[in-house]
Amino acid sequence: MLTQRQGERLPDWLYAVRQDDLPSLHTLTAGIDRDIDAVTAGLTLPWSSGAVEGHVNRIKMLKRQMFGRAGFALLGKGVLLA
Repeated sequence: MLTQRQGERLPDWLYAVRQDDLPSLHTLTAGIDRDIDAVTAGLTLPWSSGAVEGHVNRIKMLKRQMFGRAGFALLGKGVLLA
């Protein structure tokens, strides 16, 4: 399902997991059920938010490194220059 974008198989997989006696996977299926449309789209559509997540991670790292050392102006310059 993950590598071949077969999100349409997700309901069958969820049903099979619920039939097994694995409580931790039952918790996972309950979480997936809360937003089944988004999970199905993520498993089906070719778009990825990986690049955006990478930039967010980089900005958070810079913010942690500069915590308590400088003000917002220097943080902004660091984000733009890094």
